[in-house]
Amino acid sequence: STGLTEDQKEFQKVALDFAAKEMAPYMAEWDEKEIFPVETMRKAAQLGFGGIYVKPDVGGSGLSRLDTSIIFEALSTGCTSTTAYMSIHNMCVWMIDTFGNEEQRRRFCPSLCSMEKFASYCLTEPGSGSDAASLLTSAQRKGDTYVLNGSKAFISGGGDTDVYVVMCRTGGPGPKGISCLVLEKGMPGLSFGKKEKKVGWNSQPTRAVIFEDCVVPAGNRLGAEGQGFSIAMQGLNGGRINIASCSLGAAHASVLLAQEHLTVRKQFGEPLANNQYLQFRLAEMATRLVAARLMVRNAARALQDGREDAAVLCSMAKLFATDECFGICNQALQMHGGYGYLKDYAVQQFVRDIRVHQILEGTNEVMRMIVARNLLQG
Repeated sequence: STGLTEDQKEFQKVALDFAAKEMAPYMAEWDEKEIFPVETMRKAAQLGFGGIYVKPDVGGSGLSRLDTSIIFEALSTGCTSTTAYMSIHNMCVWMIDTFGNEEQRRRFCPSLCSMEKFASYCLTEPGSGSDAASLLTSAQRKGDTYVLNGSKAFISGGGDTDVYVVMCRTGGPGPKGISCLVLEKGMPGLSFGKKEKKVGWNSQPTRAVIFEDCVVPAGNRLGAEGQGFSIAMQGLNGGRINIASCSLGAAHASVLLAQEHLTVRKQFGEPLANNQYLQFRLAEMATRLVAARLMVRNAARALQDGREDAAVLCSMAKLFATDECFGICNQALQMHGGYGYLKDYAVQQFVRDIRVHQILEGTNEVMRMIVARNLLQG
């Protein structure tokens, strides 16, 4: 909490307490039984965590990107998978709040901020992941409706959520032909694939989202036609900070687990904590965690302030934090020896849950491309 305001320290404390009492005791069960903990998330929403950086007039908390990062890091110490879904939900509500008109904001945001309803973000397709601008899902304008055809892949919450923020092609090829529509579960022509079996992130369902002559009112379009790709990318800048923050929480929890294990576990007649090699490794883990945290918080401030370098700083922070934090969790597992590979020990779940953070919200290879392009353009 070094350098945080009193308010931010209070947000952090509330989120840490919630994570310890309402999430950590159930983390393993949610993972094993693949439970989507709806009621727990609604409790979190009562604390203001359902629309953290959404304006207060539609039920949001109106907090900054830095406040948001602090909260997601704290919640992730209790269950990284559930917090990561909450971060995606928050991104969707922010997109509606920011780019929607007054009618759309008041229609969708209050029930999403309270988590009475849940949201999913639909950008990735079976044939377009990193190359998002080549997406093929089409939306043909017919009178005062759009008719959608296509499918989305790897959609967090897909099938169990109520609102879908969908990027689709209303114009020609490339990013300028993409628009953004908000769909609601139950619309004719909207269906879902099978629930995917995943290595981690098991407390949130993942399915394909399928559109077959799905009719959507034109009044459900966010922004102007052709603005969708810009909306998607602006959402992802914040999403990258959010997912990096979730990685920080997992790494923080893993350092504490390693610290405890080194203290209680004995080998060769003395605690592992007396082994200088392991002391040095623990010191490196804590140092890398603090460095990653500072990068994420710096990027969050830049995004909040609308700085010109915000997008590249978000990419740097996502790249660095998700890589480093996975390494920290993996090292913590190694320090546990064979115990670290047992599901009775939480450290293995942190490893499984944050591995995907290096892939989603833009792969870390794409983050390198964004940073390199920014440097070479001068």
